[in-house]
Amino acid sequence: METILQITGLHASSGGKEILKGVDLTINKGEVHAIMGPNGAGKSTLSAVLAGRPDYEVTAGSVTFMGRNLLEMTPEERAWAGLFLSFQYPVEIPGVSITNFMKGAVNSKRKALGQDELTPAQFLKLLKDKMSMLKMKGEFAKREVNVGFSGGEKKRNEIFQMAMLDPSFCILDETDSGLDVDALKIVADGVNSLRTPDKSAIVITHYRRLLDLLRPDRVHILKDGRIVRSGGMELAEQIETKGFDSVDG
Repeated sequence: METILQITGLHASSGGKEILKGVDLTINKGEVHAIMGPNGAGKSTLSAVLAGRPDYEVTAGSVTFMGRNLLEMTPEERAWAGLFLSFQYPVEIPGVSITNFMKGAVNSKRKALGQDELTPAQFLKLLKDKMSMLKMKGEFAKREVNVGFSGGEKKRNEIFQMAMLDPSFCILDETDSGLDVDALKIVADGVNSLRTPDKSAIVITHYRRLLDLLRPDRVHILKDGRIVRSGGMELAEQIETKGFDSVDG
């Protein structure tokens, strides 16, 4: 199988404190991997480092994304190359409609890839197609980005952004945090509808409930900055019943 993301011996710090202490992870095309771990294990730090947040310093190790050195790419270059990060707490953008926001994002990515911008008609067709696929009402696209949104609406909007930008690799950082059952199903259905043999994802979560809906290919346990155990859904089940202390590391 073709590898899409290769992390080797990754160490990273923030504010002078080492958080990642040698992460090794390989994800192939078409695979969905889940990362679970207690608070402070380094899960969100890993997603921040992959997305290129400047407040985290990589001190050792390497990350290869689709054959390129990810750590040498700017955050914008990573996004243009096909990496998408779903935030735990999406920001509001008052005064900017979802339609205008997505038009700018889509055309910015196309320009970076050397493609022509979409015409208004082409963009509207793409918008309607993706909203139909995710069973969203057209009125949603007229709203201001995340302004006055419920938790479920914010997550649905992120899945919509994912569908519009068509990334090859997605990082869902505790997307299930604070969601009720209906909102959780919205996220899972959206992610599952976008799964193809060429797309991959990391799902970062504390809980098994989202994984029951997504059925990841691999589950990894991150503790104290390292992946200490990898396996299948049986690992998520073990954490659910016995807690993270039941996993050595």
